[in-house]
Amino acid sequence: MKMKKFINSPKNLTQELLEGLALSNGDTIELTENNLIVNKKLKDADRVTIVTLGGTGHEPAISGFVGDGMVDISVPGDICAAPGPQRCIEAIKMADKGKGVLFVVLNHAGDMLTGNLTMKAVQKEGMNVIKVVTQEDISNAPRERGEDRRGLVGCVPLYKIAGGAAAEGKSLEEVAQIAQKFSDNMATLAVAARGATHPATGNMISTLDEDEMEVGMGQHGEGGGGRMKMKTADETAVIMMDALLNDLNVKTGEKLMVMINGSGATTLMEQLIVYRKCHKYLEEKGIEVVASVVDEILTVQEAAGFQICIARMDDELLRYWNAPCKTPYFIR
Repeated sequence: MKMKKFINSPKNLTQELLEGLALSNGDTIELTENNLIVNKKLKDADRVTIVTLGGTGHEPAISGFVGDGMVDISVPGDICAAPGPQRCIEAIKMADKGKGVLFVVLNHAGDMLTGNLTMKAVQKEGMNVIKVVTQEDISNAPRERGEDRRGLVGCVPLYKIAGGAAAEGKSLEEVAQIAQKFSDNMATLAVAARGATHPATGNMISTLDEDEMEVGMGQHGEGGGGRMKMKTADETAVIMMDALLNDLNVKTGEKLMVMINGSGATTLMEQLIVYRKCHKYLEEKGIEVVASVVDEILTVQEAAGFQICIARMDDELLRYWNAPCKTPYFIR
């Protein structure tokens, strides 16, 4: 397929986008020779540090959230592909400032393979590293089979909350416990109206008929089993919110974070209309929204749709969520 995109050579996509990210945020991050995106203040960090990994093509995630108060080093792979473990090992060694490293991995096959091999290597060297896995996609497995759930946009607020705890001087065990608490209390569901394309080949990663949408489609076009005729914004919001509230067993009087993550080709206007319904729907149920984000956070090329991520919040999690941070795509 002939693509109509502002790129140079497909083989240079990853390198050029990382260079662009670093050059446009030179006061916050830097790009190393082995393509790690590093927090410029890392060298002065006297605290637990945070490393994560994942494929590119999902901008601004994940490297766009490197900086003070969130991720210290991201290890980007090629487009929609996990990096190799050797670069993750190098990143963890670089990140470790004597207080230990939190290693955040999204539950996708390639990321998990790399994450597990990395952990074996750093533990063999006696390094103080704890891995936390995000696996909050409710569409492909029940909550009791969390190991089968994919990691979606929930990794980003987890970075923020873990970063806030690390900045407060918590130990590695405490930061990991706080991150795990957030992970255990979040749920995400995606809907797609059009599948993504691969920017190197122009091939469609997944397809939908013009009058269809799919609730539950994964980040890379993985099936979700919820294919149906297109609904309005309000109807879609209610379908998804009911599933999320049921999964988390949210009750009247509880406090939630609500995040609308545009997949890349759905406008902010549409996202705000969806958020409006979610907020009002929760109010009707006596559930308070205490934190919210509406934006493109974890995208896929040309994909139309969005993810709704909700998380049960308490005063501790809310304090870390509201703590200062400065990254290319999230500032407090």
